[in-house]
Amino acid sequence: MSDTGPAGSAVPAGRSRLPERPPLSQPRSTGSRASRQPALGLLGLLLVIPVAVALAIGAGGGEGSIRVLAPLVTFSLPLVVMIAFWWEDWPGTRLRSSWSGWADTVLIIAGAIVLTAIGQTLAGRLDPAALFDPSPGPGHVPTFPATMPLAGLAFVLTLQITLVGEGWPLRRLHPLVAGPIAVAIGWAIAIVAYLTVVEIESPPGSDVIARDGPVPGAVLGATLVLIGAWQVLFSVVWRGWPFATVASRATRLTIGHVTVIGGGILSYVVLHELLGLTPARITALSGCCIAAGLLLGMLFEGWFGNLGPAVERVVLLLATFAVAALLAISLQAIADRAMHLPPRTADDWVGHAALNALATATILHVAIGRRWPFPNPAE
Repeated sequence: MSDTGPAGSAVPAGRSRLPERPPLSQPRSTGSRASRQPALGLLGLLLVIPVAVALAIGAGGGEGSIRVLAPLVTFSLPLVVMIAFWWEDWPGTRLRSSWSGWADTVLIIAGAIVLTAIGQTLAGRLDPAALFDPSPGPGHVPTFPATMPLAGLAFVLTLQITLVGEGWPLRRLHPLVAGPIAVAIGWAIAIVAYLTVVEIESPPGSDVIARDGPVPGAVLGATLVLIGAWQVLFSVVWRGWPFATVASRATRLTIGHVTVIGGGILSYVVLHELLGLTPARITALSGCCIAAGLLLGMLFEGWFGNLGPAVERVVLLLATFAVAALLAISLQAIADRAMHLPPRTADDWVGHAALNALATATILHVAIGRRWPFPNPAE
């Protein structure tokens, strides 16, 4: 993420090389942003909430948005990571600040459509009409839920490379080269896993190809979202702690990868096998945790910066759980009482509203739009 990067830069932030570690995962120095919180974050909600609402219900209500917007948004996320954390908001930085975020967002939307079409092709065949139709009917290839494991894999792998893996060794390359390579690596691994490991059920009458992999798509999806929650906790909320305290890169990255991936898998086992939660409910709850972590770690970044580091981390962890619980309760109530969705669909919508709507809107505002139109103390 870059909050600098002058307008008119030909390369990200005017640099041909990226810093050794992602700035988002480096210890923060107390500055003007901390003194502006929580007012700066509350102002940001004026943009974040309307965008989140549009993404949550903009395709004909809750169920239609799950079927159309959830795949499109999820496939867009590797591009969001690339532009925000590798390209540092380029190419939008070539424009005035008022146009920068919008230009990047248009590029992300166009890329999302292309990537979703590729995912649809792998799921069955290219079917442009079904990309935007929540109920395409027999003989079509609906993108939800068949393509979601592929989209989730590509995103989580790209984020793992970028934040937990500190982009190493790609950060030695020019940002405009390194970013696409990171996305391509994530996609390559995701495609192999999708075609060989994931179990895909074909909806009756559809042209989706059924696959007999050992891991059901819903189980993989819930595990991926849990891994995402661990990524956000360590890399965004705690800004790389405790891994950043390890001097050796090889040791630091090994510990980070094992902790985050292992933590996600172990969390699924505990929540599903011991507590009896369904994969859809696990996805919904962990999606709320991700949204809460991004709200506190990005939108309200620095709010508790005047506390000691150890105290700040404890407060942020407790606040993240509290906000996640509030989101889960509120979104569940909307799904049940306002939309009257059946239980499984309600869980799907809560996960979509938290992860694909609120979390994505937060990243777009802070990391892509650089908090425009509100004064950014870092500029």
